Amino acid sequence: MAKRFENKGPTQRQQRVAELIRHAVSEVLSRGLIQDDALAKYVITIPEVRMSPDLKLATIYTMPLGGEGEDEVVKALNRHKKFLRHEVAQRVNLKFAPDLRFMRDDTFDEFARIDALLRSEDVQRDLKKPDQDQGDEDE
Repeated sequence: MAKRFENKGPTQRQQRVAELIRHAVSEVLSRGLIQDDALAKYVITIPEVRMSPDLKLATIYTMPLGGEGEDEVVKALNRHKKFLRHEVAQRVNLKFAPDLRFMRDDTFDEFARIDALLRSEDVQRDLKKPDQDQGDEDE
């Protein structure tokens, strides 16, 4: 019988390396080592980094504080990814410096969507306790 592979989450090593890279990129950005007007006018957050299983690709999720200029920031970071890769290699002790890919962090959009669903009339009606429904009918 063939061995069945399950899609597991990231390994502990992937998570550890991702966190080291997140800190390294954050440090470079906070020190203002990249001279780019698109980056200088925003405070940029990096909430998450995901590593490929072979640790050769780091997908860095980023968003400017306040959410304005997201596309401009992602494009600017991707323009400077060669410099950032070099800086990460100096700060993180790995056999190979991973390629960096910057993407817009959409977790806030997902949170807002879920929040809107939970506040919808249909969900609120379903969450009412049965005795509350009876109380409404008596009035």
